[in-house]
Amino acid sequence: MSTTTLTMDTFEKTVTSDGITFVDFWAEWCGPCKMFAPVFEQTADENPDVTFAKVDTEAEQQLAGSLGIMSIPTLMIFRDGVQLFAQPGALPKSALDDLLKQVRALDMDEIKAQIAEEDQQS
Repeated sequence: MSTTTLTMDTFEKTVTSDGITFVDFWAEWCGPCKMFAPVFEQTADENPDVTFAKVDTEAEQQLAGSLGIMSIPTLMIFRDGVQLFAQPGALPKSALDDLLKQVRALDMDEIKAQIAEEDQQS
């Protein structure tokens, strides 16, 4: 299996590490989650250099609540510790592939500089 299961204890360490992390928030009873799971797994298999992780919102209610997860499935994307994307809804394979391509193309030095600038202004 090419995905990792995240818990309250492992979430922060995983998403703040270097590299790209896709996180799928799901639940066993969720129909759209079950439809999205094979797409997520296939994309994970095709991209071994990216961390693909799953959070079971039933088992990790405190984590899901602290992140404001209101609908599932919800996909969050992090790169080098920066959250770049969060959106509820199951995505087709083409959209997931496109998101990964966009995240790979980002200049993270530029993004971190923008974040630092915004932090100084607030």
